[in-house]
Amino acid sequence: MFSKVLVANRGEIAVRIIRSLKELGIQSVAIYSTADKESLHVQLADEAVCVGTARPQDSYLNMQNILAAAVGTGAQAIHPGFGFLSENSRFVEMCEACGLTFIGPKSQTIDLMGNKANARLQMQKSNVPVIPGSEGFLPDATAAELVAERVGYPVLLKAAAGGGGKGIRRVNDASQITQAFEEAQQEAQNAFGDNRMYLEKIMENVKHIEVQVFRDAKGHTVYFPERDCSVQRSKQKMIEESPCALISPDQRQELGEIAVRATQAIDYLNTGTIEFLMDQDHNFYFMEMNTRIQVEHTVTEMVTGIDLVKAQVRVAAGEDLPFVQEDIQLHGHAIECRINAEDPAKGFMPSVGDVKYLYFPVGNLGMRIDSDLYAGVKISPFYDSMVAKVIALGHDRHEAVEKVKRLLEEMVIMGITTNQSFYHDILNDDGFISGEVTTDYLEKIFLPKWKGIEDATV
Repeated sequence: MFSKVLVANRGEIAVRIIRSLKELGIQSVAIYSTADKESLHVQLADEAVCVGTARPQDSYLNMQNILAAAVGTGAQAIHPGFGFLSENSRFVEMCEACGLTFIGPKSQTIDLMGNKANARLQMQKSNVPVIPGSEGFLPDATAAELVAERVGYPVLLKAAAGGGGKGIRRVNDASQITQAFEEAQQEAQNAFGDNRMYLEKIMENVKHIEVQVFRDAKGHTVYFPERDCSVQRSKQKMIEESPCALISPDQRQELGEIAVRATQAIDYLNTGTIEFLMDQDHNFYFMEMNTRIQVEHTVTEMVTGIDLVKAQVRVAAGEDLPFVQEDIQLHGHAIECRINAEDPAKGFMPSVGDVKYLYFPVGNLGMRIDSDLYAGVKISPFYDSMVAKVIALGHDRHEAVEKVKRLLEEMVIMGITTNQSFYHDILNDDGFISGEVTTDYLEKIFLPKWKGIEDATV
C-alpha cells in the first residue's frame, strides 16, 4: 500500500479524496494555484505545494510542476480526481516515467476510449449496442450524407477526438450536411489537431443512464446499480440518482452485464463509467466511457455503502478488488444535486466573491454534503462553478427527494448566489416527480415554464 499520495485536483473532489486517504492511513499532498492558497483542500492535506498561478494552464494542468511536486514530496502515486488531467494519457505516461502510480486506467485505455469513433468501433466488436451511425471515420461530407440517409435525420456530426462541445454539429436534413461537415471538421482540427469525424443519429426522448464499473489487475470485474442523469442543462448534468425509477431488476442485470462485457473487452483497470442512452422501449445504446471517477459517484456510494475512492487506491496499489459482485447490493434510493455559484434568474451567470456565512445542515441518517466551502473562502472566476454536492439516501425515491428538499431549504450560503432554490423548483415539478424526465426535458419544458413564472414575479 502507498504511504503518500498526491491529489492532482482542487475543490470538493480534492477534499473528498484527501478524507479517504486519511481514513486509509495514507499521507496526502495537495497542489494549489496562487488563487487557491487558502482553499480547504490545502488546509486538510498533510502537505501542500503551489504549482502555479491562477490560470488552470499554469497550475492544475501544468504536468511538469505537478510531477515535480510529487517527486519532491516523496509521493508514490497520484490521484487525478475528475476534470483537469484525469483523462490525459500523456500525463499517465509521464507519471510512469517518474516512477509514480497513476490511480486510474492505463494510458492506452484512455486513448482508446477518448477517441469516440474508436470507442464505438471497439464496442461494436464486443457486441455492445451503440447509437446508430457510422462505422469508423468519415472521409468526407458525401460519406456522411450516405450514413445519414441510412440512419435517418436528424443526426450529429462529431469530432473523433471531441470534448467540450467542439467539433459537433446538428444536421436536420441533407441540405445542411456539407457545410456542417466542413465547419465541424475545421473546428476539430483547430481544437484537437485531429479532423477525423464520425456521425450518430440524434436519439430523442431518451434517458441518460450510466453504469459504474470496477476491474482489478487480475481481471475481476463488477458493476454497480445504474445512475439516471437525465436532468441536464446545456448537456451538463444537474441531478443524478440511483437507481433509475423506470428500470426493472432484470433490466438492471442486463445493463450491468453489457457494461462488464465492455469493460473486459478493453482490458480496463480501476474504475470508470459507461454511459448509455435508453429509449422509450428501454433499449440501451453505448454513448461513451469516462475513464475516471465522476462527480456523481456519491449516489453509487450511498446506495451500496462502498467507498469507491478507497477501492481505487487499493486496486492501484496492486490489491484485488475488495468486493465481488454479490457484495454489491442496492439499498434504497439516492439523489444528488450539484450546487453551483451561479444565478439562474440571470441566465445562470456565474457568481464570484467571498462566502460570508455558511450553514450546512445534515442531522439525519442518509444525508451527505460534499464541499470545499467555509465562511471566508473566496470563490474565484478561474474554475468550475460547482461549490457543493447535496446527496440524500432514502428507503425509496420519494423519501430521497424529500430529504434533498429539506437539505436545500436549510442550507445557507451567504455572499454569493447559488442555484439551490432552482433545484427546489425542479424537485417539486410533476415531470421530475414522475421519474420520466428525458435529457431534453429541462430545456424544452421546465425552463420555459419556470422562466415565465420568474418573469411574472418580477
